[in-house]
Amino acid sequence: MAQGLNPSGAVMTSLTYRDAGVDIDAGDAVVAAIGPLARATSRPGVIGGLGGFAALFDPRAAGYTDPVLVAATDGVGTKLRVAVETGLHETVGIDLVAMCVNDLVVQGAEPLFFLDYFATGALAVEQATRVIGGIAEGCRQAGCALIGGETAEMPGMYAAGEYDLAGFAVGAAERGTLLPNGVAPGDAVLGLASAGVHSNGFSLVRRIVAASGHGWGEDAPFAPGRTLGEALMAPTRLYVRPLLALHRAGLLHAAAHITGGGLPGNLPRVLPEGVRAVLDTKAWRLPPIFAWLARAGGIEPREMLRVFNCGVGMAVVVSDAARAAALLEAAGETVLELGRIEAAPGAAGLQLEPPEDWLR
Repeated sequence: MAQGLNPSGAVMTSLTYRDAGVDIDAGDAVVAAIGPLARATSRPGVIGGLGGFAALFDPRAAGYTDPVLVAATDGVGTKLRVAVETGLHETVGIDLVAMCVNDLVVQGAEPLFFLDYFATGALAVEQATRVIGGIAEGCRQAGCALIGGETAEMPGMYAAGEYDLAGFAVGAAERGTLLPNGVAPGDAVLGLASAGVHSNGFSLVRRIVAASGHGWGEDAPFAPGRTLGEALMAPTRLYVRPLLALHRAGLLHAAAHITGGGLPGNLPRVLPEGVRAVLDTKAWRLPPIFAWLARAGGIEPREMLRVFNCGVGMAVVVSDAARAAALLEAAGETVLELGRIEAAPGAAGLQLEPPEDWLR
């Protein structure tokens, strides 16, 4: 805070932006720190780099002749509260990217570029760098470029140490190759295993943890050798590369990213009228993290399926289950045989009846 003279000659205080709670130098330090991380995600099609008023991308330079652009935006929800309370900030950026690009690939689109929005009350350079470093890592895994974003310092809007995240991704598909396409009775429904809770249902997760009496730093009851916070902060899996390979092999008819709403709320969204998916919960073992949440929270099987992915992060409808499973497993995925597509009158539906002992 500096001093000067007002027009009457009296001493007055000269305020700075830092006095108001905004540290321009800290913002510059974050930009300098994340620059190399963002540049490492560059791919064909990127024009220029960080620092402009807007980001540029050329789909033709990325190899597309007649592209349809596909866009998605999302956040991480109240999983951010767990990140703040545990101090585990490295992976929420991966979550952010995954929540966006997994939604692109189920449309048959390849993610091309990503932009992020990071907002906080007082910018902590190390914290912001860890978060945005995770975003860059997610982009690297998904094969898309981190070409821009916004780091907003807003005093009075967030408590100390808190922040918010949002992401925006754009992908492309050649015209005529969008999904879903060709779903028919006789197709198989396969599941790709999740890495844990991913990024949905954390308002309920946090309530269960609080009621259980367990602290974030205590050993996870379901995962020896990991703290409860570490186990729950496992990042959302990125399914982009395996699904693109499946689609390009001509095997993929539809895919559903299993987020809020679980299998019942997401799989029917990609099915046409006149069919239903018939799934069997006995086809896969409920991962220990979900069994613990169900027991600790006294949650019924149907509610678990409506809130959580329950071990299935992505469901795919394929024409040749054996070939599809082999391709996916070669790409490192754990494949679950969930069920089949059957003819059924009316709107697309789902038959999924969990047995009473499913959560035990």
